[in-house]
Amino acid sequence: MSTPGARVPEWPLLLGVRHHGPGSARAVRAALDECEPGVVLIEGPPEADALVHLAADEGMRPPVALLAHVADDPGRAGFWPLAGFSPEWAAIQWALARDVPVRFIDLPAANSLAMTAKAGPGEAGPGEAGPGEAGPGEDQPGDAERVRVDPLAVLAGTAGYEDPERWWEDVVEHRSVGGTAAFAAVGEAMGELRAAYGDGGHEDDAVREAHMRVRMHAARREFGEAVAVVCGAWHVPALAARSTVTADRRLLKGLPKVKAEVSWVPWTHRRLARHSGYGAGIASPGWYSHLFHAPDRPLERWLTKVAGLLRDEDFAVSSAHVIEAVRLAETLAALRGRPLAGLAETTDAVRAVMCEGSDVPIALVRDRLVVGDVLGEVPASAPAVPLQRDLRRVQRSLRLAPEAVERELELDLRKDMDAARSRLLHRLRLLGVGWGTPAASRGSTGTFRETWRLSWEPELSVRVAEAGVWGTTVLSAATAKAESEALGASALAEVTELAERCLLAALPDALPVVMRALADRAALDADVGHLAQALPALVRSVRYGDVRGTDTAALGEVAAGLAERILVGLPPACAGLDADGAAEMLRHLEAVHRALALLPEPKTAEAAASGGPLRGRWAGVLRGIAGRDGGSAVPGLFRGRAARLLLDDGRLAEDEAARLMRLALSPGTAPPEAASWIEGFIGGGAGGGMLLVHDERLLGLIDGWLTSVPADAFTDVLPLLRRTFSAYDTGVRRTLGELVRRGPGSDADGEAAPAGPAAPGFGPGTDADRAEAAVPTVRLLLGLGPHRDDISEVAR
Repeated sequence: MSTPGARVPEWPLLLGVRHHGPGSARAVRAALDECEPGVVLIEGPPEADALVHLAADEGMRPPVALLAHVADDPGRAGFWPLAGFSPEWAAIQWALARDVPVRFIDLPAANSLAMTAKAGPGEAGPGEAGPGEAGPGEDQPGDAERVRVDPLAVLAGTAGYEDPERWWEDVVEHRSVGGTAAFAAVGEAMGELRAAYGDGGHEDDAVREAHMRVRMHAARREFGEAVAVVCGAWHVPALAARSTVTADRRLLKGLPKVKAEVSWVPWTHRRLARHSGYGAGIASPGWYSHLFHAPDRPLERWLTKVAGLLRDEDFAVSSAHVIEAVRLAETLAALRGRPLAGLAETTDAVRAVMCEGSDVPIALVRDRLVVGDVLGEVPASAPAVPLQRDLRRVQRSLRLAPEAVERELELDLRKDMDAARSRLLHRLRLLGVGWGTPAASRGSTGTFRETWRLSWEPELSVRVAEAGVWGTTVLSAATAKAESEALGASALAEVTELAERCLLAALPDALPVVMRALADRAALDADVGHLAQALPALVRSVRYGDVRGTDTAALGEVAAGLAERILVGLPPACAGLDADGAAEMLRHLEAVHRALALLPEPKTAEAAASGGPLRGRWAGVLRGIAGRDGGSAVPGLFRGRAARLLLDDGRLAEDEAARLMRLALSPGTAPPEAASWIEGFIGGGAGGGMLLVHDERLLGLIDGWLTSVPADAFTDVLPLLRRTFSAYDTGVRRTLGELVRRGPGSDADGEAAPAGPAAPGFGPGTDADRAEAAVPTVRLLLGLGPHRDDISEVAR
C-alpha cells in the first residue's frame, strides 16, 4: 500500500500518455509505484481481458499486438500494437508482477469492427486510431473530408517548435520529472485543447469515451476507488468530466455488433513507424526502444551501436570516432539549447564524424537502427486459428523461422529439407500468404534450384486467419482453395497456371480436379491466343514435375493436345492483325516456340499418325509463315521473326535467310512492310545485332535497302528502325556503324579486304592450328568424348 505520510492520490488516477512513448512509460511506472492502485485499466478492447495474463509468459517478447477480427470474415480486422517501451505495456507488466487486476476499457472490438468498413488489415494504436484504420495506400470512406487535430503538433507549435518530435523529446524524454505531477500537467494541457477543438475530428471518440467511463464505474464497484487508468492523453478531459452511467449507456445503445475473436500476434518496429501508414506511429521506434532500455549513458551506448553497424558494413570507424561523435552531439545540444542530445544531434554528429558528410551511411543507420527490424514473439499457448498452429509447427520442423528483415533463401530441390521448404512457400502463396516471393537465382538457373525473398509482415497473421476457412492445416487449406479456384476459373490460362502452382506446391489431391477443369476449358476454347498463352505454364509444369518426382503424364498429354491445336490454328490467326494485335500475337508465337523446345515428344501411335515430332511440324509452320510473300495478309513482323527463329534453330540455311531478306526488301515491297520484316528478323536485343555483325551479306542487304527508300517514305519507316536498333547494346551499335562506314568488303582504309570476317578484332581467316588446340575442350563440353576429329567437322 502507499507509504505512510505520502500524499493521498485523487482517484481515479488518470494517466494520459503518448502511445509508444518511452518517457510516458517511465512516468507510468513511477506513478503506479507511487500510488499503488488496486486495479489498472488500459485503453484497449475488453475481449483481451482473458489474454492479458500471457503478457507475463516467458515466450512473449514485444513488440506484439492484439489482433481482433470478425469471426466469419477475418479480413475485417484491427491491431493494437504494443512495444516494450509503450506505456500500456509498462502498466501491464507492473500489474502482473504484483497480482493487480488488469482490465481493458475501450469500445469492444465487436462494436468497433462492425462500425468500420472493410479496408484490408489496418492497424490501430490503442485509443488513438480505431481498429480497422486503413493501412498504407487505403482510405476509409469520408477520410478526405475529416481533418483530425494532432495534439502534439498544436502544443509544439504553441511552444515555438516546428517539429513535434523534438518538442516531445525536450519536455518529456529528456526530463526527469515523473510521478503524478507530470500527468496533471499533461491533462491540463489536453483540457485546453479539447475546449478549443472539441473532438478534434475524431467523431467516434464520444462513444469510445462513454464506454471507458462505464468500465471505470464498474471497476470502482468491483475493486474499490483505487483505480488507475492508462489511456491516450487526448481522452483524459472526457474521462474526468462529470457524466452519469445512464447517459453513457444511452449513448452506447444500438451500436452495431459482430462476433469478434482476439489473439496476440508478433509485431515489428518497422510497422510501428509512422511512414508505414500507422496512425499512432512514431518516427523512430528503434531510437525510443534504446532510450527506454539503456541502463545508463544512452548517448554513448547509441553511438557505439552505430559504430558497430558501420564496421559491419566495412566503414572505417574506430573508438576515437565514437568519442568525438559523443563530444560533438553534446556540443550541438548545448548550442541548440536542448537539455540532452536528441536524435537530431546524434545523427548530425554521426554524419560529420563517422560518415564524412555522406548521407548514404546515414540512410543505413536510419533503416537498421533508428527504425529497426525487431520482430516480436508470442507464446505457443496464445489463442490462434488451427491453420496458424499448423503453420508454426511446420516452420519449426523445417527450421524456417519468420523474420522481419528481408533475406534471400537458396533452395536445392534435390535435398529433402529444401524441397519441403519450397512446398510450404508455394502452398502459402496459393493461400494468399505472401511470406516468400520467388526471385531470380544468382547461380544455376536449373529447375532443381529456387531462390526466395522472405519477409514476415504482421498483416500476414490476418492473411493466415482468412485462409483458415479453407482448412485446418496448410496442406488441406491449399488443396481446398486450389480445387475451388479450378472450378471457378473462367480462362484457360488461369487453369494452366493453377496446375503449375499445384505441382510446385505438391498438391496431388487437387490435381485431378484441376485436370478435369483444364480438359474442359481446353476443349471449349478455340482462341489460338488463349491456347498459346496457356501452353508455357503447362510445359513448365511438366518440367517441374520431373524435378519433384511428380507423375505429369496427364499434363503432358494435355500440353501435346494444345500444341497440336496451336499448330493448326496459328497461321490463319497471324493474318489481318493491327499493330497492337500483331505485337501480342508475336509474343504468343515466341512463347510457343520456347515451350515446344522444352516439351518432351509424345511417344504414342497417335503422335506418329499426326505427322511426326511436334518440333518438326512446328518448324514447318514457321517455314510456311516465313515463306509468305509481301502481298499476303501476314504482317512482315511475323514473317521476319519466323525466319529468324528457324535460322537460330539451324533449320534455315544462311543462304536461304539472305534470299528471304532480299525478297522482303525488294522494290515491290512497301517500305513500312519491309521495315516491319526487319524488326521481326533482327529485333529483340543484341542477338539480332550480332547476327548482322557476323553476316556482312545481311547487313549489306539492309544498308542497300535503306539507301533506296524514297524520301517521302523514310519518315514512316524511321520509328520502326529506331526501335529495332535502339535495343542493341552500345558496343554492338558502334560496331555496326563502323562496318557501314567502311562499306561492304572494305578494310579500314576503304581498300578491298581479304576474305574473312570484317568485324574488328577478327583475323582475315581461320587459324587451323589454334582451332585444333580447342577441339578436345569443345568435344568435352558437347559430351562427344575425348576423340579428336577433323576440325572442319567440329566447325560444321
